[in-house]
Amino acid sequence: MASVLVSALYQFAPFDDFADWQAPLLELARAHGVGGSLLLAAEGLNGTIAGPPEGVRAVLDHVRADPRFRELETKDSWADAIPFQRLKVRLKREIVTMGVPAIDPRRGVGTYVEPEHWNALLDDPEVLVIDTRNAYEVAIGTFEGAEDPRINSFREFPAWLEARLAARRAAAEPDANPPKIAMFCTGGIRCEKSTAYLRQAGYPEVYHLKGGILKYLETVPRDASRWQGECFVFDERVAVTHGLEPGEHVLCKACGAPFHRDLMTAATYEVGVSCPHCFASRTAAERDALRARRDAQKP
Repeated sequence: MASVLVSALYQFAPFDDFADWQAPLLELARAHGVGGSLLLAAEGLNGTIAGPPEGVRAVLDHVRADPRFRELETKDSWADAIPFQRLKVRLKREIVTMGVPAIDPRRGVGTYVEPEHWNALLDDPEVLVIDTRNAYEVAIGTFEGAEDPRINSFREFPAWLEARLAARRAAAEPDANPPKIAMFCTGGIRCEKSTAYLRQAGYPEVYHLKGGILKYLETVPRDASRWQGECFVFDERVAVTHGLEPGEHVLCKACGAPFHRDLMTAATYEVGVSCPHCFASRTAAERDALRARRDAQKP
C-alpha cells in the first residue's frame, strides 16, 4: 500500500513577508522528511510537497496557522516513494508566472464549477472550453472538445487568448453577446489568473474547474469521465490518471518532454540523449555531446 502523501496546494493572499518564511519552511519540512517544491511570492504560495503523512500535515498545519492561509486547500494523492529528489522553497515574483502585473485573482475570478458539474459545460455548444496548460501537458491528455492554445509557457497565454477572442469577435454578428468561456488547468491556479484576466477585460460569463483536473480525476468516476489520456504533474510520477493513480508516462532526461513508457523501446530513445519527441531536432554531434555528459555523470 502506498505510504507517501502527496499534497498539491496554492492560495492567493497578501504575503508581503513571504521572504521571512523561506528558512523556517525549509527547516520544518526537512525535519519531517518532506520533499517537494514551494514557491513564495507577495501574492501567495504554490507548490507540491510529499513525504510521511504526519510530516506533510505538520507543514500544512504550520501554513494554516497563519490567518491568511487558514482556508488553504490541497489535492492529495498517494505514492510508493517521495516523487522529488529534494526540497526547494523559492522566492518568486509570481506564484504562477503570467506576466500581467495588474491581474489580481483576489479581486474577482471566474465562477467555480464543481467537478461533478463540469461535464455539463463540456456539452454546452455555446461554451468555449480552453485548456490553459502548456503544449507538452496537453499532448498526453485533455478533455474532449477542449481548445489547445499550443503554448510553451503560461506567459504566452494572454497574447494567445487576445488573438483567439479577437478572431471570434470578427467572425460574429455585430450584436452577438460575449462568449461563455470555461477554462481548466492541473490544480486550478492558472485558471485563477486567466479567469481574473478575462473578468477584468469585461467578459461576464467565465467559468473554471474548481480544483482543476486533479480534483476531477479524484472525484468523477471513470465511467462518467470525459477526460482523455493522463494528466501531467510536476514531479517524478510524471502523470496520473483516474483516482490519481500513477500513469504510464516517463520524462525524457534530454529534453524534459513526457512520453509513453511503451516508446522506451523505440530506436530514437536513449537515456539522457534523445526520445521520440526530440530525436529529429538534434544533430548527431549534439547527441554525442549529451551522451558524453551522461556518461561523465555516472558513478
